[in-house]
Order: sequence, then structure tokens, then C-alpha cells
Amino acid sequence: MLLNAKKLSFLSLLLALAVILVILSGILEFNTLFLLALASFGAGIAIRECGLRIGFGFYIASILLSFFLAPNKFYCITFAAMGFYLVVAEFTFNKLIHVNWNMTKRSVFLWSIKFFTFNLMYIPILLFLPKLFYQGEIKKELLALFLLGGQAVFVIYDKAYDYFQKYVWSRVRGKLNL
Repeated sequence: MLLNAKKLSFLSLLLALAVILVILSGILEFNTLFLLALASFGAGIAIRECGLRIGFGFYIASILLSFFLAPNKFYCITFAAMGFYLVVAEFTFNKLIHVNWNMTKRSVFLWSIKFFTFNLMYIPILLFLPKLFYQGEIKKELLALFLLGGQAVFVIYDKAYDYFQKYVWSRVRGKLNL
């Protein structure tokens, strides 16, 4: 699949914006997760606008550029994980369109895949690298709180992405004539 010049230039600008947001997340410490989440939304936009293959290439390019340019490599890993979640979610959504299931079954399956993907990344980090979340001694109660808190953050992130795609990106897309 070849890209026309308009989409190629759009993806280039989107890539630059995503990398700038990752760099800014290291500079503006009070907005780190917000900026990283917004940067990861670029992968979802690229997939929806240009397909899975080109969107995945965009995702890989944004990770590589972020690692080369961003001063804080931990934020690049966080950005990569957030983007990976969106790539898996968009891939699953695109494949479910062709499956002959009712909406409820599709929705349950999609949420199951999203939940599994998030926890596949989150739980090992929580168990094997707990110092990333809390510098003191982590007791079982605090570990359970982090586990539940992570699930709440997962739902908020997913809902924010859905809102962004439905209401924000649809308006911007209409003005760009993509």
C-alpha cells in the first residue's frame, strides 16, 4: 500500500509531535502521564488513518526516535507500553469487524483482550520492579492497592482514548481532509 503525499506528510508531522510530547514529559514533570498518553494516541491515529501495517511502522519509528532524542529513557519505556496497548487494541478491533458476532460478544471479547494486554505488562512490572512505584518497603496491602489503582488507571486511559478518537480527532480529521 502506497501513501499519498498528504498522508505521508501528515504522519511525519504526527511523529514529530509524538516525539516532542515524550521529550516534554521529561521536562514538565507535573504532566508526565498526560503527555505520554497523548503522545501514544499518535499510534492509534496512524493505525486508523493508514492501516495496521503503516500504523505499526509509525509506532516503531516513534519509539526509536524517542529513545534517541528523549533524555529520560524510563519515560520512553512507559510511552512504548502505552503505545503497545493501543496497537493491540486497534489490531483486535480491526479483526473483530470481520467476525460475525453480536455487539455484546464483540465488546466483551475486545475488553478481555485489552484487560489481558494491560495486565500482561503491568503485573510483572509491579511484582518484579516494585521500586518503580514506591521507594519504601512494599507490603501486601500496598501491593494490592497498586494493583487496583493500576486497573482504575487502565480504564481511565482507555476511556480517554475512546473519547479522543470519537470527539477530538474526528473534528480535527474533518478539517485536515485526510
